Amino acid sequence: MKRGDDGREPAEEAGRGFLEELPTLLIAVGVALAIRTFVFQSFYVPSDSMFPTLLIGDHVFVSKLAYGPRLPFTELQLPGYREPRRGDVAVFQLAREGGRIFPPDRRRDLPTEAFIKRLVALPGETVELRQGVVVIDGVAAEQMRTGEHFTDPSGRVFDVIEEELGECRHRILDDPRIPQVDLPPRRIEPDRYFFLGDNRDNSYDSRAWGTVARREIDGPAGLMYWSWDWTGSWLSLLNPLTWIENLTGKTRWDRLGGMVRCLPPEG
Repeated sequence: MKRGDDGREPAEEAGRGFLEELPTLLIAVGVALAIRTFVFQSFYVPSDSMFPTLLIGDHVFVSKLAYGPRLPFTELQLPGYREPRRGDVAVFQLAREGGRIFPPDRRRDLPTEAFIKRLVALPGETVELRQGVVVIDGVAAEQMRTGEHFTDPSGRVFDVIEEELGECRHRILDDPRIPQVDLPPRRIEPDRYFFLGDNRDNSYDSRAWGTVARREIDGPAGLMYWSWDWTGSWLSLLNPLTWIENLTGKTRWDRLGGMVRCLPPEG
């Protein structure tokens, strides 16, 4: 068996080299975990509930610092630099049991997963829907039909409406084939928030599963760092041809670098 110039065997040198690099590797892993826990996390948009704001296959960064990161394995939450605002597109945690969804603090026995919706009503407010129009504390959100249309991947055509939630102007979808459904007045409990999807007729949101506690909200969505029109399995990504196809034909290059934010004021 060959030995190195210093008399050590190659396997011994490799093992020694790995041990020497191990502290650097552990530090790098620790820094990455700290960034994900306390600074920002990535989120992949898996559904059509936020059309037209977010498309299936969008990847966005979520700011943990905005609302304050949670300390792992504790009930503690560090202070953020601002409170959740009406109109924020935010990522939060919900518990799932089969096809049923619950606020995590109401079912601590269930695992949680991340969802993304638009924050509509704040603690202490009364929210309702009248013929599809959001009404908060008796004041209806202004809606304006743009005359534009949005076609989803299945070919369904929606009307595009601009809605003003306080100081946030944004776009929502209306399916003209589905009659508008009212939501009776509902008072939002302290420290809880009410969310709706922008694809109002095709969103499973607070109208069904209720409100979300403050500590379950991870943060607002911000930078869009990747977007592609691809719904295949993660296993298929092992095939180099999949990457070539996505990069050349399915990547939405025009969406990269965009920010998830309210529309600028008119005029």
